[in-house]
Amino acid sequence: MSAEGRASGHGRVFQSAGDQHIAEHHHHYAPGASLFAGAPTPGLGGPDTVRVPPVGRTPAILRDRADLMRRLRAAVEGGGQIHVLHGMGGCGKTAVVHALFTEAVRDRARVGLWVNASERLSLRAGMLAVAADRGAGPGELAAAHSGQRAAADLVWHHLDHSAEPWLLVIDNADDPAILQEGAWLRPSPRGTVLVTTRYATSRAWRGAVLHPVGVLPTEDAALVLCDLAPHAGTPAAAEQVALRLGCLPLALTLAGSYLHHQLLESWSMDEYRNRLEADPTGLIDQGAALDSGRPESRHLVSRTWHLSLDALADQGLPEATTLLRLLSCWSPDPLPLAVLAPASLGATGLLDAVRVEPALRGLLDHSLATIVSAPGGTDGDQPVRCVQVHGVLLDSVASGTPAEQRPALAEAAATLLEAGFPADGGVGGGYVALLVPHAVRLLREGDVRTRERVVGLAVRLAERVYDAGDYTAALATAEATASTTHRLFDAEHPLTLTAQHHVARAMFRLGRYAESEGLHRQVLQIRERVLGADHPDTLDSCFALRQPLHLTQRYAEALHFLRRALAGQRRHLGEQHPKTLKSRAILLALLSECRENDEFRRIAPQTVEDCERTLGRYHLTTMDARLNHAYGTLYIGDVQEAEAFASQTLADREHAQGPEHPQTLATVHLLGRISAAQGKYDEAADLMRRVIGARSRLLGPEHPITLMSRSELAAHLVEAGHTAEAESLAREILPLCEAARGTDHPDTVRVRRVLGA
Repeated sequence: MSAEGRASGHGRVFQSAGDQHIAEHHHHYAPGASLFAGAPTPGLGGPDTVRVPPVGRTPAILRDRADLMRRLRAAVEGGGQIHVLHGMGGCGKTAVVHALFTEAVRDRARVGLWVNASERLSLRAGMLAVAADRGAGPGELAAAHSGQRAAADLVWHHLDHSAEPWLLVIDNADDPAILQEGAWLRPSPRGTVLVTTRYATSRAWRGAVLHPVGVLPTEDAALVLCDLAPHAGTPAAAEQVALRLGCLPLALTLAGSYLHHQLLESWSMDEYRNRLEADPTGLIDQGAALDSGRPESRHLVSRTWHLSLDALADQGLPEATTLLRLLSCWSPDPLPLAVLAPASLGATGLLDAVRVEPALRGLLDHSLATIVSAPGGTDGDQPVRCVQVHGVLLDSVASGTPAEQRPALAEAAATLLEAGFPADGGVGGGYVALLVPHAVRLLREGDVRTRERVVGLAVRLAERVYDAGDYTAALATAEATASTTHRLFDAEHPLTLTAQHHVARAMFRLGRYAESEGLHRQVLQIRERVLGADHPDTLDSCFALRQPLHLTQRYAEALHFLRRALAGQRRHLGEQHPKTLKSRAILLALLSECRENDEFRRIAPQTVEDCERTLGRYHLTTMDARLNHAYGTLYIGDVQEAEAFASQTLADREHAQGPEHPQTLATVHLLGRISAAQGKYDEAADLMRRVIGARSRLLGPEHPITLMSRSELAAHLVEAGHTAEAESLAREILPLCEAARGTDHPDTVRVRRVLGA
């Protein structure tokens, strides 16, 4: 599909070969009835001009839009209705309608009539030309022109009495008010009316059938680039460029035109994508200059949005521009509406609180923003209402914002993200994850002081997303934060070390144990030297380092670092501090691994009791303590008590964290082991299948933790007598275990034992 053509100049359409564009013109009619008498006046317009859409070469291939075209064809066949195609600038509304117009005239015996509604004058002149085409005489037209007869009534009288069925296109109707003022928009039994507009909601559309027109699917967007620049790269490379351009037809067409027209350089798709990072808007717009030499504003991504913003300013909403500039500080991902709370936004000084709602509604009405629902509220279930703006639009607005305004906008954006950060009560993983891309994007904005605030916020976000079990998002957030701190501060700055600390934690959860251990040791060494051995950050490194050591069976070394962290936390934070309680809860698991059974029996009940009393039943640390209590009790040999502890923990985790949180799955895994210890091998296998299914989706089938579950399932199947299934599974995972875990790892040994059996 194409970028839509507009009032005058040259638009663009998707094409399969060569350079194709839509050229549009205004027709200004001189006063007096003589204009409509006799033959049409060349250059001024007349009855025949509305029969030919003011477009140049048309697309050889219309990409995507197949479903929309089917619906519009049916509309033309049936007639009697008004259909409104609405969407943001650059989405190709005019090209869709032009393709339908051509078909209707050529194949369906319809009279095609085309009117440009971008201005009052062009709308009125075009509609009177429609009346002339449908049989209005010079006297009638003169009366309408002089005001002696209602012009719209004249037009619709002749349309309603047309001897031939017709299709009327009212293009570029971005100000519905001018349609309402003259009552120009009416249904008729003799034909179909198609309207293109950026205005998504209006009383003028009452009774009309609405058709939203958005960006292209990725595959079709890539084909557009390949159509225009077939020698610039592979379909896979074109797809990456299309994704970077947000699959927006106008941007795709300009990019393809640029790649096609190069003379002195011949960039590949990959080179073009890489160069987009430096100046995306400027580079995209160069495609228009290469194609036509004198591009119109509406066909530049840097200017097309100004049509809508200027219209909003004319309607008394200049605040819409300020709000859009604020949004350009963030990512094109969905932004929770709560971040734009009027009270919070008003407190920044950018907008009056009472003007926030009208400004946002203005952006929505003009298709500059949309409201979407994103999964995961603070309870993990309810969807979150968000506002979303296209990435190319945000890049364009950002590049067009005066440089002196960017620091204040970035500071306000940081303040609003901080205000939108949920309270510590509850995990709020889904909601928090929605804030992550906006914090990452904001790391590039503002002065050093603002960026330092955002770094702190990004670290908190990474930690909360990690706690919610989204380790991939946690790693991406932490890595982006670490990259920024390296640019802003030195390698030993506390914020730099904290960001790296969170990178290492997320690496561990994603099965990258060696990398996690190496980075943790590096951060610990610097923290010991710069901050001191007992600094809270140093103790955090000791606590975290025990994780990769634990999972690589170096239990004694893991226990050493955990005891060191716990000792320092007890001295400096106290026995009941949340960090101290967390270390006490984890200690239960390592005591079990190291067979320190006497100490385990002595401290486990009190640890669980202290966590629940201080932190509450559903706190993550409390549930960790209960799980590790059950784990150690199983190792000691009290299977019934272990089952009771684990069952209670599972109920609490499902309530607080959901059925597929990684820690919930760890509890199900333990219950599978408990069932096997009781000789209930079929039950154990069923529990392990549940774990494997979820872990495969969340972490991948070859993640070390998933492989551990799969190896244990094979063992349970053997014990349950399902030897064929066990053998098949074991043969599948043996090479994976050897590659990921080593030939002597317990998981690998277990699989070999299954095959030996």
